[in-house]
Amino acid sequence: MTKKITLIGAGQIGGTLAHLISIKELGDIVLFDVAEDLAKGKALDIAQSTSVDGLNVNLIGTSSYKDTENSDVIIITAGVARKPGMTRDDLLATNLKIIKKVGEEVKRTSPNAFVICITNPLDIIVMALQKYSGLPTNKVVGMAGILDSSRFKYFLSQELKVPVKNIETLVLGGHGDTMVPMPNHTTVNGKSLSDLIKKEKLELIIDRTRKGGAEIIKFLQKGSAFYAPAASGVEMAESYLKDLKKTLPCAAYLNGEYGVKHLYAGVPVVIGKNGVEKVIEINLSNEEKEQFNLSIKAVKDLYQTAKNIDKNL
Repeated sequence: MTKKITLIGAGQIGGTLAHLISIKELGDIVLFDVAEDLAKGKALDIAQSTSVDGLNVNLIGTSSYKDTENSDVIIITAGVARKPGMTRDDLLATNLKIIKKVGEEVKRTSPNAFVICITNPLDIIVMALQKYSGLPTNKVVGMAGILDSSRFKYFLSQELKVPVKNIETLVLGGHGDTMVPMPNHTTVNGKSLSDLIKKEKLELIIDRTRKGGAEIIKFLQKGSAFYAPAASGVEMAESYLKDLKKTLPCAAYLNGEYGVKHLYAGVPVVIGKNGVEKVIEINLSNEEKEQFNLSIKAVKDLYQTAKNIDKNL
């Protein structure tokens, strides 16, 4: 039976998600947006592109949650991006309101879906989404670690002049300036990264990884990254739909793992047909542990801000 994939938000990431999902023929696509014509226009354009390659995918654009009923996977990109003069708290307050409505509708229309959240500030929004939707924590997850890891991997490949497929790495922690790239858990053709790159150069690459999104915003000026975030979200959806049991860095619910309780943060998890099937705990050095705990503190602080906005969180 064909799977049903709903994309909440038909902006740049939503449209790119729809395109990539149709190319992979992962399922039929519902592109939802409060701006109905935007969703319908993009869905129609992508639908017409499927006949070029003979792809068997149905796409619709809609502003009605009724069309999203009984979705197998829901990927959420709805929300506003920060504009000049807006603080992070302003962004949080606005997107919390949007996510509350989305969460309530997901609960009503697709209570058995696997839900992937891409909306920022990621760790807090995915935590709020889980509470608003009431879905089990293993079925609600945030896309961040794959994106951050892919940026780290790309920058390393450019510096070391090796194909990205020869690099294994991951980035942990919150999706922000305190994220924790893991050079000690990075290999290039099976060799330790420390043997291949000078410390000063590595520090620059780690800093560039943390600011990867901001670098793209600076170039685009009127938008933020969407190709890489969409590709990352699709990898998570595909692992769930095909029960691939891939180990992927995601913002997942922690209940004691890494010494963290009742909080979403970026860690490696196994994604299969039951959603997040396992949190993988890797050994951290003292320095890595310190950085990870610093990142967790930043997530907790922002969550407290969120609770000040909505007492029900």
